[in-house]
Amino acid sequence: MKSLASSFFVLGKIKTTQAKAKEVRPHIEKWITRGKNPTVANRRILATTFSNDVIKKIVDRSAEFANRPGGYTRITKLVRRPGDGAQMAIIELVK
Repeated sequence: MKSLASSFFVLGKIKTTQAKAKEVRPHIEKWITRGKNPTVANRRILATTFSNDVIKKIVDRSAEFANRPGGYTRITKLVRRPGDGAQMAIIELVK
């Protein structure tokens, strides 16, 4: 989940299976909430999971949600993957 979340913050949105998107969503929401208040303690908590460049992106993108109490991400269902029939989805930030 760590690499999926890192990719999400670097790219802004990712295409993955619906199960993975639903699994990573609560973690992303918590990390964005930590990024909204970038104290030293919150940055250190983020540093246990992410590198410094990803932490900077989290804090920068979290500033957009200063007045929003939650619900920072959206999962959009796509067609099934042809190879194995897995339900695909896009997880992205809500504007």
